[in-house]
Amino acid sequence: MPPSRFPPRSPRHDAIAASVRVRTCLRGVCLPTMEHMDLEPEAVSPDTRARLERAVRAVRSSARRYPRALVQSILSYGPPGDTAPTGLFDRIRGADPAFSWLGHASMVCNLAGVTIAVDPVLSVRIGARLGKRTLGLLRLQPAPATPECIRGVDLVLLTHAHFDHLDRPTLAAMSDRGTSVIAPPGVGALVPGTFGRLHTLDAGKALSIRGLRIAAVQPRHWGARTLIDRHRRVNSYVVQADNLRVLFAGDTAYTESFARHGPFDLAVFGIGAYNPWVHMHATPEQVVRMADLSQSARLLPVHHSTFELSDEPLDEPMQRLRRAVQSGSSRLIEPQLGTIIDIDGRAIHREQ
Repeated sequence: MPPSRFPPRSPRHDAIAASVRVRTCLRGVCLPTMEHMDLEPEAVSPDTRARLERAVRAVRSSARRYPRALVQSILSYGPPGDTAPTGLFDRIRGADPAFSWLGHASMVCNLAGVTIAVDPVLSVRIGARLGKRTLGLLRLQPAPATPECIRGVDLVLLTHAHFDHLDRPTLAAMSDRGTSVIAPPGVGALVPGTFGRLHTLDAGKALSIRGLRIAAVQPRHWGARTLIDRHRRVNSYVVQADNLRVLFAGDTAYTESFARHGPFDLAVFGIGAYNPWVHMHATPEQVVRMADLSQSARLLPVHHSTFELSDEPLDEPMQRLRRAVQSGSSRLIEPQLGTIIDIDGRAIHREQ
């Protein structure tokens, strides 16, 4: 057998070299494949190869989407329309318990008389800021409320620092000295200083605030906002309000960790952005499994049909979720944007 043209290398060496090639290819605006990596199959472990293939799929997926979004951001192309001020906040304060989906992973709710905004993102675009302009993905349908509409909530829960979960323009516009914020370690620096008290809560810890018990749970996700801030962490939250237990899972891949914290009266799970990000975002079928394991009486899906974050069709996550949940089951709650619902999914007030 002729000698290999490659010197002996470890799988870690191969992974690093491949990563460099992927980044170089991306800078050159080409779409890499495994063949671009010049790796000897026998020198790469199956686990390393799987990670590299996953990285290549992610780069190709992003390259189909983000260059176009960047150009549109600069040209201010394609706004989804203006959001008119609404009385949503006033109405939700008059109902308890009450929930309203604001698009993507954003919710506002009333639990035991405490109003809570979860991952509020109400901007037309999400992404990095350049002056007064946001460079990033366009919202596909108008938000049902403006940030000013929910100014004065008692509490903001931030699960992590990704742009689609922590939008600094939204936070700045809704900030109020009477509003407390709970965030994972490393995220507080991104929160405007015009809020009231900032609580940093690590996974496995809990605190009591305004009569609620809020516990941070570790999901299967990552919290970095950019390539250089990997110190930022990520949380899911379990909120105990009187006799109700509600899980706000935020972003997570499939994990059985929530089973240790159930049962829940309501579980709010993200169901989209799994292709090709299934290692960080659960599929609809996996969400149903996690809801089963955690003994969740009701399931409210979020994180879908608002931003083009991945390759699956926008309507696919809900279609798959309906098939995965038992046919005709009242367990699945499908809220309309801006509609205020009770714990059973019944509309309390509808937007006019």
